[in-house]
Amino acid sequence: MNIGVFFGSRSPEHDISIITGQLIISTLRKLGHKVTPVYLDKDGDWNVGEELGSLKFFQQFPLPKRSKFVLDLQSSNGKMVFASVGLLKKRYEIELAFPAFHGMNGEDGTIQGLFEIFNLPYVGCDVVSSAVTMDKILTKQLYEKLGIPTAKFLFYSTREWQKNKSAIMNEASKFRWPLFVKPAKLGSSIGIAKAKNPKELEEAIEVAAHYGERFLVEETVENLMDVTCAVLGNDDASPSLLQESVFESELFSYDEKYLKDGGAQLGNAQQNIIIPARLDDKTTSEIRNLAVEIFKKFGCSGIARVDFLYNKQTEQYFANEINTMPGTLYHHLWKASGMELEEVVTALLKLAQEKHQQRNSYISTFESSLLDSTKSIKLQIRDDKPNP
Repeated sequence: MNIGVFFGSRSPEHDISIITGQLIISTLRKLGHKVTPVYLDKDGDWNVGEELGSLKFFQQFPLPKRSKFVLDLQSSNGKMVFASVGLLKKRYEIELAFPAFHGMNGEDGTIQGLFEIFNLPYVGCDVVSSAVTMDKILTKQLYEKLGIPTAKFLFYSTREWQKNKSAIMNEASKFRWPLFVKPAKLGSSIGIAKAKNPKELEEAIEVAAHYGERFLVEETVENLMDVTCAVLGNDDASPSLLQESVFESELFSYDEKYLKDGGAQLGNAQQNIIIPARLDDKTTSEIRNLAVEIFKKFGCSGIARVDFLYNKQTEQYFANEINTMPGTLYHHLWKASGMELEEVVTALLKLAQEKHQQRNSYISTFESSLLDSTKSIKLQIRDDKPNP
């Protein structure tokens, strides 16, 4: 079986996706699987080939020019077929997809929809759960409908902001300061800012409005502890231990997640990570159980990470974001939970095949005589040729 690892794409989280993709590729190769790296570049061009399975390739600047590939739509049924453009023809047939995209144009249900069109088994969450969890506004609205505690928030469209800045400022200012401003569909803390006063709020909204059609303004959880739980499985899902992330700045920034001391989200910067989180047994159990409940209620499958905000003084916790493709699969947290990376990847392949079999067990077509009885339809279809 040839496994295609998909990474890159037109997303602000493009570089993080490359790192996750390389980790998955090296692990699959270590396990003895046949692997084809599939890199979607920032221009939206497909690049396919074994040489893309090395981080050193992407550390070159500029990247070497390569043959472009296109999808062979006619041949892609139960598989995904890439064909090179040019004189030297190359073909790659992907039999199972392992997406390592982060953010827009990959983690948001778009690539999952393409996989399903081709009836290709793939790792991770499906179209709907990927799309909903990518949107922070939809996620928090569903939390509220399900009775799951989440921080107070307001949301607006960029167009509303451009037309009614003063009204939005007045409404948002009624919340308790400081406030967080977040683009609706970005991860890795990109575009997020903490505002302590109206001036900072306006500046933060201006930044968030440049990253998408909608943004949210969220009330701060005071005396904050940032807590994370990873979840693995399909219908029978299991939680990891809880991770507590310690950060020095106003928020868990991109730099602290990925750059400073090797990056806490990459499993480095050990001084910024505490596993298990410093919580009592009762709270720990409640948060882990809630993470699994959220995973199931949102229809997740394979793997996901659920983040929580914990008020150390009031001992209240609030569900925050859901990440359906955790950076580097959050392998450091699974390792601390007693599961090596190779075991996580092997489990994800098995879960993907089980989900694919389940998906194909349902009826997806319907036999109908509708097209044979068009005379009974109010809207008649005319066979008359048009006048010259």
